[in-house]
Amino acid sequence: MHHGISILLADDSTPVRRAMRSYLEAVGFKVSEAADGVEAVERAAWLNPDVVVLDLAMPRMNGFEAARQLHGMDPKIHLILFTLYRDMIDRPEAPQVGIEAVVSKSDGLDALVRGISNILNPKWS
Repeated sequence: MHHGISILLADDSTPVRRAMRSYLEAVGFKVSEAADGVEAVERAAWLNPDVVVLDLAMPRMNGFEAARQLHGMDPKIHLILFTLYRDMIDRPEAPQVGIEAVVSKSDGLDALVRGISNILNPKWS
């Protein structure tokens, strides 16, 4: 269903990243990983992913700052914030840094897949 869509996951927790990766690969996405915001920006430059999923709280560069840089580098890249911090869900500045969706980690990986699908195919949602 999602074949050919590439996703870059940025999360500083290896177990969380691995779980996200296996879930997203199981539904047909091509997945790469980054351990923090700096790595996400570097890897996105040569991987050219369709979607970057960013954790908010990461060392070296948080998800917001990484989003700002990624959006500046390529405004067409789809950015999703996947965070434990519920108060981020309605942050007005999210769209200004290119973040198109904020999904709460407590809503699970199913909600993340829905969020990704919605920004890739808005007419389906």
